[in-house]
Amino acid sequence: MTRSPFRRLVFGALRRVLYLWVRSETINQSAFTLKLDRSKPVFYVLQQPSASDLAVVDTECSKAGLPRPVLPVAIGEQIEPAAFFYLTPEPGWFGGHDKRGAPPALVRTLAALDRNAVDDAQIIPVSVFWGQSPDRETSPWKLLFADSWAVTGRLRKLVSILILGRKTRVQFSAPIHLRELLAQDKGLQRTQRMAQRILRVHFRNQKAAVIGPDVSHRRNLVKGLIHGPQVRQAILDEVEREKISVEKAESQALRYGNEIASDYTYTAIRFLELVLSWFWNKLYEGIQVNHIDAVREVAHGHEVIYVPCHRSHIDYLLLSYLLFRNGLTPPHIAAGINLNMPVIGGLLRRGGAFFMRRTFKGNPLYTAVFNEYLHTLFSRGFPVEYFVEGGRSRTGRMLQPKTGMLAITLRSFLRSSRLPVVFVPVYIGYERVLEGRTYLGELRGAAKKKESIFDIFKVISAIRKQRFGSVWVNFGEPIKLAEFLDAEQPDWRSQDYGTQFRPDWLNAATNRLGERVAQHLNEAAAVNPVNLVGLALLSTSKLALDEKSLVRVLDLYLALLRQVPYSPHATLPEGDGAALIRYVQSMDLLAEQKDALGKIFYLDEHNAVLMTYYRNNVLHIFALPALLASFFQSSSRMSREQILRYTTALYPYLQSELFIRWSREELEDVVDQWLAAFVEQGLLRQEDDVYIRPAPSSRQFVLLTLLARAIVQTLQRFYMATALLSNAGQNVLSAEELENLCVVMAQRLSILHGLNAPEFFDKSLFRHFIQTLLDEGVLRQDSAGKLSHHPQLDGLAEGAAKRVLPAEIRLSIRQVALERGEDAEQQA
Repeated sequence: MTRSPFRRLVFGALRRVLYLWVRSETINQSAFTLKLDRSKPVFYVLQQPSASDLAVVDTECSKAGLPRPVLPVAIGEQIEPAAFFYLTPEPGWFGGHDKRGAPPALVRTLAALDRNAVDDAQIIPVSVFWGQSPDRETSPWKLLFADSWAVTGRLRKLVSILILGRKTRVQFSAPIHLRELLAQDKGLQRTQRMAQRILRVHFRNQKAAVIGPDVSHRRNLVKGLIHGPQVRQAILDEVEREKISVEKAESQALRYGNEIASDYTYTAIRFLELVLSWFWNKLYEGIQVNHIDAVREVAHGHEVIYVPCHRSHIDYLLLSYLLFRNGLTPPHIAAGINLNMPVIGGLLRRGGAFFMRRTFKGNPLYTAVFNEYLHTLFSRGFPVEYFVEGGRSRTGRMLQPKTGMLAITLRSFLRSSRLPVVFVPVYIGYERVLEGRTYLGELRGAAKKKESIFDIFKVISAIRKQRFGSVWVNFGEPIKLAEFLDAEQPDWRSQDYGTQFRPDWLNAATNRLGERVAQHLNEAAAVNPVNLVGLALLSTSKLALDEKSLVRVLDLYLALLRQVPYSPHATLPEGDGAALIRYVQSMDLLAEQKDALGKIFYLDEHNAVLMTYYRNNVLHIFALPALLASFFQSSSRMSREQILRYTTALYPYLQSELFIRWSREELEDVVDQWLAAFVEQGLLRQEDDVYIRPAPSSRQFVLLTLLARAIVQTLQRFYMATALLSNAGQNVLSAEELENLCVVMAQRLSILHGLNAPEFFDKSLFRHFIQTLLDEGVLRQDSAGKLSHHPQLDGLAEGAAKRVLPAEIRLSIRQVALERGEDAEQQA
């Protein structure tokens, strides 16, 4: 284009006219410039011929002080008239493209390198996106002309520039060194084709990462599902089972496909972005996003599956919104069929939601269609999002993973892994959840409410009445599925899976994958002021502390977490204890009473229950230090060997319930780190290999006691189950009977001792603890399902309980267990 003085003059005039209107910016410029070697010739590569794109790139290069694409570049003694070329050649006189040949500039440069006329040359792929600054988008009309996969003509390009020119972004990719390609000794012709192939793949992946994969029409996608081998077999089975025609079974499969499939439209995504921008600004005072750079890195060339924690209905809206704002494709989202409500369901479906029934049981045809739909999404490279917890957590803690979607993903990957799969955990931490009132009722025992379209008006009303603070979105460490399988089943690549084969190891691997995802989610926890204040006050007997004491406790928690960080992906709030108190008080979550001696902060009845939710968000972070602190409630001194012995005995159950990140092999080193932190903060004193607690009357002992109480209710539940099991005897109780007895005992103790924590008698927690005892080999089941336990269980449990539980609680549990045993004998 710039070979003649006349064309250069025309280009200069075009650029000046264009920039009377166009405003552009470069994405990730610093990351690109670090990899650029300015001592070597540089060529810029654009995907398609476009004078406007070239003008934007030329301007961005001028602003950044980079070599300009429209100026000549020397390749040894050879002078190229311009430092750019198009991957797709410019059209000829009659408008046709010769797609068979390589760009002439690339051919000449490779030839010069081949005869060693120059040491090396760099080619830099550049992408220009019009209308890709969602943070400044203001008009739904403009959404119609933003970049997409559709083929666009010059008229549409002109309209796009006029409407979207002030929202243009340029992305320079890492330089490709042509010398490295030639070094593979494949010959000049093959090297040219290889360079073109690399560039084509790069541009396709780049565009998919920014605006999403090329979406086929929904009708065609759904029709294609019934031709999948699993669905065909399920259709034939349905014909045989229900005695119906093939046409009727196919029609039913199509109805299932239409019920499930999203109607993903980019116009709807951008419209939702406008609405949500207003909503977030009204609802939150800030959205803090951390560690998203790692997601950008893995988005290219991977099938990305986002696995957020599930605390609120707005989790998926928030995540899609943030991904879009950060130049990543909003995912297809698995949503419960209960959300397919009038109006709302259609909008969610167009925003990427696909709907699934709560259970697939007894409907193999529906199961096959759903599995095939997900396999289609995975194999075509669509990012997908689903919640491994299944439903929303009403207690604030990480729920046990529901592995159904993980199992479907694993089977799809084993069946056909066109793209490597990576799971991206996303922790979403709220200072006040939108459904707080609903959760409060459910925590107090109310039945779960069915979702309704009228809930929207309740949300709008809540925005006006309450302050919701900030929300944190932390992206955790990605989990690459192939690497996970390499560790779990080294020979998985050599097995032939077909379409129906499910290897014996798949269920166990899926369960471990669920645990890994949950651990990575908890690793990315965002500790906020509400979490810490709730943790501190709920650890007191009266749910109250004077101002100075509360400041000391909060400062201690912050100091410990900074000294022994939970993980590189976890985040802490800014400020000291006094600042955290002022902030939580401003959100009406903390009550205050003044007297002549100063201020007392306390939790009223309403907030005391609600604060258990926010405390539970971060309980896993404090579980291990709280366990160590609890050892010193009944013992004034303990050796390191004793501490490690008791920690090793109890840690597997804490880790299983709370998804704590450290493996058992890492435990000893982590315990030493925490003990060193305790010594530095004055909570313990060390003499050789012995740790000594402060005097019971000291301020440090009070702080140590409050820290220990963070985990005491969890340890009480453990002790209840072992006490009931021990008193019942061998092969008397089944797992279900033990679980029910534990719930009854917990409810009784919560009344007797005023435990204001509704999740204390959560049946699922006891169920999981009993299962962990079975997994650890402490319990066994006979053929009738009755439980027997290790002969030393009673002694070990009693010894540990004396270390970590107050005598009053321990004796009360024993008394209730004995009474139950006596009642059982009398009934017998």
